[in-house]
Amino acid sequence: MREPFISGVTFVRNAIKFDYPIVESINSILPLVDEYVVAVGKSDDETLELIRNINSPKIKIIETVWDDHLREGGKVLAIETNKALDAVNPQADWCFYLQGDEVVHEKFHDTILEACSTYLNDTQVEGLLFNYLHFYGNYNFVGDSRRWYRHEIRIVRNNKAIRSYKDAQGFRIDDRKLSVKPVDAYIYHYGWVKDPRHQQAKQKTFNKLWHDDSWMKNNVSEADAYDYTLIDALKPFDGSHPAVMQQRLMNMHWEFVWDKSKRPFHFKKWLLRMIENLTGWRPFEYKNYKRI
Repeated sequence: MREPFISGVTFVRNAIKFDYPIVESINSILPLVDEYVVAVGKSDDETLELIRNINSPKIKIIETVWDDHLREGGKVLAIETNKALDAVNPQADWCFYLQGDEVVHEKFHDTILEACSTYLNDTQVEGLLFNYLHFYGNYNFVGDSRRWYRHEIRIVRNNKAIRSYKDAQGFRIDDRKLSVKPVDAYIYHYGWVKDPRHQQAKQKTFNKLWHDDSWMKNNVSEADAYDYTLIDALKPFDGSHPAVMQQRLMNMHWEFVWDKSKRPFHFKKWLLRMIENLTGWRPFEYKNYKRI
Protein backbone atom coordinates (compact mmCIF):
# COMPACT_ATOMS: atom_id res chain seq x y z
CA MET A 1 0.00 0.00 0.00
CA ARG A 2 1.37 3.40 -0.98
CA GLU A 3 1.74 6.22 1.52
CA PRO A 4 -1.11 8.76 1.37
CA PHE A 5 -0.38 12.27 0.13
CA ILE A 6 -1.68 14.66 2.81
CA SER A 7 -2.08 18.41 2.41
CA GLY A 8 -2.41 20.66 5.43
CA VAL A 9 -4.97 23.44 5.03
CA THR A 10 -5.66 26.57 7.07
CA PHE A 11 -6.55 30.25 6.84
CA VAL A 12 -5.48 33.16 9.02
CA ARG A 13 -5.65 36.93 9.41
CA ASN A 14 -4.34 39.26 12.13
CA ALA A 15 -2.70 36.37 13.99
CA ILE A 16 -0.34 38.66 15.90
CA LYS A 17 -2.96 41.26 16.76
CA PHE A 18 -5.27 38.64 18.28
CA ASP A 19 -2.55 36.29 19.53
CA TYR A 20 -3.45 33.18 17.54
CA PRO A 21 -1.11 30.21 17.99
CA ILE A 22 -1.05 29.78 14.22
CA VAL A 23 2.66 28.93 14.02
CA GLU A 24 2.22 26.28 16.70
CA SER A 25 -0.87 24.99 14.91
CA ILE A 26 0.95 24.60 11.60
CA ASN A 27 4.04 23.08 13.17
CA SER A 28 1.96 20.57 15.12
CA ILE A 29 1.08 18.62 11.95
CA LEU A 30 3.87 19.73 9.63
CA PRO A 31 5.64 16.34 10.04
CA LEU A 32 2.46 14.58 8.84
CA VAL A 33 1.80 16.52 5.64
CA ASP A 34 3.46 16.75 2.24
CA GLU A 35 2.44 20.38 1.79
CA TYR A 36 0.69 23.00 3.89
CA VAL A 37 -1.57 25.51 2.15
CA VAL A 38 -2.01 28.68 4.21
CA ALA A 39 -4.54 31.27 3.03
CA VAL A 40 -3.24 34.49 4.57
CA GLY A 41 -5.79 37.29 4.58
CA LYS A 42 -4.69 40.89 4.23
CA SER A 43 -3.94 41.87 7.83
CA ASP A 44 -3.37 44.86 10.08
CA ASP A 45 -0.18 43.29 11.41
CA GLU A 46 2.77 41.19 10.19
CA THR A 47 0.87 37.92 9.85
CA LEU A 48 2.13 37.32 6.31
CA GLU A 49 5.75 37.67 7.44
CA LEU A 50 5.03 35.43 10.42
CA ILE A 51 3.94 32.62 8.11
CA ARG A 52 6.78 33.24 5.68
CA ASN A 53 9.23 32.79 8.56
CA ILE A 54 8.13 29.21 9.19
CA ASN A 55 11.19 27.37 8.02
CA SER A 56 9.72 24.68 5.81
CA PRO A 57 9.57 24.11 2.04
CA LYS A 58 6.17 22.50 2.60
CA ILE A 59 4.50 25.86 3.23
CA LYS A 60 2.46 27.18 0.30
CA ILE A 61 1.05 30.67 0.92
CA ILE A 62 -1.85 32.16 -0.97
CA GLU A 63 -2.68 35.79 -0.21
CA THR A 64 -6.37 36.63 0.08
CA VAL A 65 -8.68 39.53 0.90
CA TRP A 66 -11.59 38.98 3.27
CA ASP A 67 -15.00 40.41 2.49
CA ASP A 68 -15.55 42.53 5.61
CA HIS A 69 -19.05 43.46 4.47
CA LEU A 70 -20.17 39.85 4.78
CA ARG A 71 -21.66 39.65 8.29
CA GLU A 72 -23.80 36.56 7.94
CA GLY A 73 -23.26 33.50 10.11
CA GLY A 74 -19.47 33.52 9.83
CA LYS A 75 -19.74 32.68 6.14
CA VAL A 76 -16.53 34.50 5.29
CA LEU A 77 -14.61 31.84 7.26
CA ALA A 78 -15.95 29.11 5.02
CA ILE A 79 -15.09 31.18 1.95
CA GLU A 80 -11.49 31.54 3.12
CA THR A 81 -11.29 27.83 3.93
CA ASN A 82 -12.48 26.97 0.43
CA LYS A 83 -9.82 29.22 -1.08
CA ALA A 84 -7.20 27.13 0.69
CA LEU A 85 -8.87 23.85 -0.32
CA ASP A 86 -8.91 24.95 -3.95
CA ALA A 87 -5.14 25.55 -3.85
CA VAL A 88 -4.33 22.01 -2.69
CA ASN A 89 -2.12 19.88 -4.94
CA PRO A 90 -4.36 17.78 -7.26
CA GLN A 91 -2.28 14.72 -6.33
CA ALA A 92 -3.24 14.96 -2.65
CA ASP A 93 -5.41 12.21 -1.18
CA TRP A 94 -6.40 13.93 2.06
CA CYS A 95 -6.73 17.51 3.30
CA PHE A 96 -5.89 18.00 6.99
CA TYR A 97 -7.67 21.17 8.09
CA LEU A 98 -6.84 23.08 11.26
CA GLN A 99 -8.08 26.47 12.35
CA GLY A 100 -5.57 28.98 13.67
CA ASP A 101 -6.19 28.14 17.33
CA GLU A 102 -6.23 24.34 16.95
CA VAL A 103 -3.19 22.18 17.71
CA VAL A 104 -2.46 18.44 17.49
CA HIS A 105 -0.41 16.64 20.13
CA GLU A 106 2.51 14.72 18.65
CA LYS A 107 1.40 11.60 20.53
CA PHE A 108 -1.45 11.25 18.02
CA HIS A 109 0.70 11.44 14.86
CA ASP A 110 1.02 7.69 14.32
CA THR A 111 -2.69 7.12 14.93
CA ILE A 112 -3.63 9.79 12.40
CA LEU A 113 -1.24 8.47 9.74
CA GLU A 114 -2.55 4.96 10.28
CA ALA A 115 -6.14 6.12 9.76
CA CYS A 116 -5.20 7.98 6.56
CA SER A 117 -3.58 4.79 5.25
CA THR A 118 -6.33 2.44 6.42
CA TYR A 119 -9.12 4.36 4.70
CA LEU A 120 -7.12 5.54 1.70
CA ASN A 121 -8.88 3.22 -0.77
CA ASP A 122 -12.20 3.02 1.05
CA THR A 123 -14.14 5.56 -0.99
CA GLN A 124 -17.12 5.36 1.35
CA VAL A 125 -15.03 7.27 3.89
CA GLU A 126 -15.17 10.95 2.95
CA GLY A 127 -13.65 12.32 6.14
CA LEU A 128 -12.09 11.53 9.51
CA LEU A 129 -13.71 12.62 12.77
CA PHE A 130 -11.64 13.91 15.71
CA ASN A 131 -12.34 14.34 19.41
CA TYR A 132 -11.94 17.79 20.99
CA LEU A 133 -10.53 19.40 24.10
CA HIS A 134 -11.54 23.05 24.50
CA PHE A 135 -9.17 24.85 26.87
CA TYR A 136 -10.59 27.83 28.72
CA GLY A 137 -9.09 30.64 30.79
CA ASN A 138 -5.70 28.99 31.07
CA TYR A 139 -4.00 25.73 30.13
CA ASN A 140 -5.28 23.83 33.17
CA PHE A 141 -9.03 23.78 32.47
CA VAL A 142 -11.22 22.48 29.67
CA GLY A 143 -14.84 23.20 28.89
CA ASP A 144 -17.21 20.65 30.39
CA SER A 145 -20.70 21.51 29.22
CA ARG A 146 -22.97 21.25 26.20
CA ARG A 147 -21.77 24.56 24.77
CA TRP A 148 -18.57 22.82 23.59
CA TYR A 149 -18.74 20.47 20.61
CA ARG A 150 -17.21 17.06 21.25
CA HIS A 151 -16.33 16.00 17.70
CA GLU A 152 -15.69 17.52 14.30
CA ILE A 153 -14.28 16.57 10.90
CA ARG A 154 -10.72 17.72 10.40
CA ILE A 155 -9.50 15.48 7.56
CA VAL A 156 -11.41 15.26 4.29
CA ARG A 157 -10.70 13.73 0.91
CA ASN A 158 -9.22 16.00 -1.73
CA ASN A 159 -12.54 16.21 -3.53
CA LYS A 160 -13.46 19.64 -4.89
CA ALA A 161 -17.12 18.86 -4.26
CA ILE A 162 -16.38 18.92 -0.52
CA ARG A 163 -16.91 22.45 0.72
CA SER A 164 -16.51 24.19 4.04
CA TYR A 165 -19.92 24.47 5.68
CA LYS A 166 -21.53 27.60 7.16
CA ASP A 167 -18.95 29.17 9.52
CA ALA A 168 -16.19 26.68 8.63
CA GLN A 169 -16.76 24.32 11.52
CA GLY A 170 -17.35 21.31 9.27
CA PHE A 171 -17.76 20.17 5.67
CA ARG A 172 -20.47 18.99 3.32
CA ILE A 173 -21.10 18.01 -0.29
CA ASP A 174 -23.88 20.33 -1.40
CA ASP A 175 -26.09 20.02 1.69
CA ARG A 176 -25.26 16.39 2.41
CA LYS A 177 -23.34 15.41 5.54
CA LEU A 178 -20.07 13.58 4.93
CA SER A 179 -19.67 9.91 5.78
CA VAL A 180 -16.83 9.65 8.29
CA LYS A 181 -14.81 7.29 10.45
CA PRO A 182 -13.71 8.32 13.94
CA VAL A 183 -10.02 8.65 14.77
CA ASP A 184 -8.78 8.05 18.31
CA ALA A 185 -7.08 11.44 18.43
CA TYR A 186 -7.82 14.88 19.84
CA ILE A 187 -7.74 18.41 18.56
CA TYR A 188 -6.56 20.80 21.28
CA HIS A 189 -8.54 24.01 20.88
CA TYR A 190 -6.85 27.05 22.47
CA GLY A 191 -9.17 29.79 21.22
CA TRP A 192 -10.27 30.64 24.76
CA VAL A 193 -6.78 30.83 26.26
CA LYS A 194 -5.43 34.32 25.69
CA ASP A 195 -4.41 37.39 27.59
CA PRO A 196 -7.85 38.82 28.60
CA ARG A 197 -7.03 42.00 26.66
CA HIS A 198 -6.43 40.06 23.44
CA GLN A 199 -9.53 37.97 24.06
CA GLN A 200 -11.69 41.07 24.42
CA ALA A 201 -10.22 42.63 21.28
CA LYS A 202 -10.98 39.42 19.41
CA GLN A 203 -14.60 39.43 20.65
CA LYS A 204 -15.08 43.01 19.43
CA THR A 205 -13.88 42.10 15.95
CA PHE A 206 -14.66 38.42 15.47
CA ASN A 207 -18.33 38.60 16.40
CA LYS A 208 -18.86 41.06 13.55
CA LEU A 209 -18.51 38.08 11.19
CA TRP A 210 -21.84 36.80 12.56
CA HIS A 211 -23.76 39.81 13.83
CA ASP A 212 -24.83 43.35 13.00
CA ASP A 213 -23.93 46.48 14.95
CA SER A 214 -27.09 46.33 17.06
CA TRP A 215 -26.27 42.83 18.30
CA MET A 216 -22.68 43.82 18.98
CA LYS A 217 -23.78 46.80 21.06
CA ASN A 218 -26.08 44.66 23.21
CA ASN A 219 -23.86 41.60 23.61
CA VAL A 220 -20.19 42.63 23.53
CA SER A 221 -19.05 44.91 26.33
CA GLU A 222 -16.72 47.86 25.88
CA ALA A 223 -14.43 46.54 28.60
CA ASP A 224 -10.69 46.46 27.97
CA ALA A 225 -10.34 42.87 29.19
CA TYR A 226 -12.49 39.77 28.78
CA ASP A 227 -14.29 38.43 31.85
CA TYR A 228 -13.38 34.74 31.92
CA THR A 229 -15.59 34.08 34.95
CA LEU A 230 -18.68 33.97 32.71
CA ILE A 231 -18.55 30.20 32.21
CA ASP A 232 -20.90 27.43 33.27
CA ALA A 233 -18.70 24.38 33.77
CA LEU A 234 -15.04 23.44 33.59
CA LYS A 235 -12.95 20.47 34.62
CA PRO A 236 -9.23 20.23 35.40
CA PHE A 237 -6.86 19.04 32.69
CA ASP A 238 -4.07 16.86 33.99
CA GLY A 239 -2.56 15.69 30.72
CA SER A 240 0.36 17.05 28.73
CA HIS A 241 0.22 19.76 26.10
CA PRO A 242 1.77 19.49 22.62
CA ALA A 243 5.50 20.16 22.49
CA VAL A 244 4.94 23.14 20.19
CA MET A 245 2.86 24.85 22.90
CA GLN A 246 5.43 24.69 25.69
CA GLN A 247 6.78 28.20 25.14
CA ARG A 248 3.28 29.63 25.35
CA LEU A 249 2.67 27.80 28.60
CA MET A 250 5.85 29.31 30.05
CA ASN A 251 4.94 32.79 28.79
CA MET A 252 1.45 32.87 30.32
CA HIS A 253 1.33 35.98 32.50
CA TRP A 254 -2.32 36.46 33.49
CA GLU A 255 -4.18 34.93 36.41
CA PHE A 256 -7.30 32.85 35.96
CA VAL A 257 -9.36 31.67 38.93
CA TRP A 258 -12.63 29.78 38.50
CA ASP A 259 -15.00 29.52 41.45
CA LYS A 260 -17.20 26.49 40.81
CA SER A 261 -19.58 27.51 43.60
CA LYS A 262 -20.58 30.70 41.78
CA ARG A 263 -21.73 29.13 38.53
CA PRO A 264 -25.47 29.63 37.81
CA PHE A 265 -27.80 26.67 38.23
CA HIS A 266 -30.20 25.77 35.40
CA PHE A 267 -32.35 22.71 36.00
CA LYS A 268 -32.67 21.74 32.32
CA LYS A 269 -28.90 21.92 31.80
CA TRP A 270 -28.32 19.98 35.00
CA LEU A 271 -30.74 17.23 33.92
CA LEU A 272 -29.19 16.91 30.47
CA ARG A 273 -25.74 16.79 32.03
CA MET A 274 -26.80 14.03 34.41
CA ILE A 275 -28.14 11.96 31.51
CA GLU A 276 -24.86 12.39 29.64
CA ASN A 277 -22.76 11.48 32.68
CA LEU A 278 -24.78 8.33 33.35
CA THR A 279 -25.15 7.07 29.78
CA GLY A 280 -22.52 8.80 27.64
CA TRP A 281 -25.37 9.98 25.38
CA ARG A 282 -25.80 13.71 24.78
CA PRO A 283 -29.47 14.41 23.98
CA PHE A 284 -30.14 16.80 21.06
CA GLU A 285 -26.44 16.94 20.14
CA TYR A 286 -25.78 18.63 16.80
CA LYS A 287 -23.78 16.37 14.47
CA ASN A 288 -22.48 17.76 11.22
CA TYR A 289 -21.44 14.33 9.95
CA LYS A 290 -22.61 10.74 9.44
CA ARG A 291 -20.62 7.97 11.13
CA ILE A 292 -20.18 4.79 9.11
